[in-house]
Amino acid sequence: MRYVRGVVWAGVVAAALAGTTGCGAESTGKTAAEVVDHADAIMAALGRATDRTEALGSAEVKMTTQANGGAPISMEGTYSWGDGFAYDVEMDTKAAKMETLTHAPRIRALLVDGAYYYDTDPQPSGPLKGKEWMKVDASAVFGEKGAQALSGSSNSGSPAAAMRGLKYAGNVEDLGKETVDGKSTTHYRAVIDKDHMGKAKDALASGGDTLFNSVTGTTDSITMEIWVGAKDLPVRLKEVLGAMTVTMDFGKFGATADVKAPPAAQTADVTELMKKAAAKQQ
Repeated sequence: MRYVRGVVWAGVVAAALAGTTGCGAESTGKTAAEVVDHADAIMAALGRATDRTEALGSAEVKMTTQANGGAPISMEGTYSWGDGFAYDVEMDTKAAKMETLTHAPRIRALLVDGAYYYDTDPQPSGPLKGKEWMKVDASAVFGEKGAQALSGSSNSGSPAAAMRGLKYAGNVEDLGKETVDGKSTTHYRAVIDKDHMGKAKDALASGGDTLFNSVTGTTDSITMEIWVGAKDLPVRLKEVLGAMTVTMDFGKFGATADVKAPPAAQTADVTELMKKAAAKQQ
């Protein structure tokens, strides 16, 4: 069908925009703060920023994703991680390669309970006939095991979860003061290796066996940069996963509206269609 390619690309975009590096990283080994004495002050600052971010539960976010040297895809909206990770955003339709699904210049996308929803134009035939929303389950992007790692009330995949993983990072650096979006910040960089990714290993599968991995490539480590501003809150978070780079700029924290799934009667689930299309590409 004409929109199959758009469906597959939509899942990849959604996965990237979810901030999947924050999959509840965990480890049985020692943290960087325990191993590298001179990093104590840095880890303490990052710990304060993590606690503050997690406590506030939501934020206005502007994000840019770039994969395999392609054109960047930008989006803007709200992220919520107070009771499970969710988002309500808009992104450029053409940049996301979803023109076959809507004539609107910007397409609205939701993440609710581990499923992605796209506000499309009702199609004249096929699974989307007469439907306003297209649904893709996370299992179509990450595989069953990876989707389970991102599910539940642990907020896996959220910016707060990504920041929690910093305590297991090595090669932590303080890169000094920088002005970002007109705000004074301190710039930090850290690397999380494959032995300290915790649940992220399931979402970042190796060997090209998931749609997400076919875009990022093999990922043996996650490089994270964070710019911390006033009140110990992040101003920018940048994550590099193989061939993919995700950058989030944070606006106002807290007090965002709840994100709810669209009415079932207006929704068409194309998860299986997407899985079959993705399998043919691998």
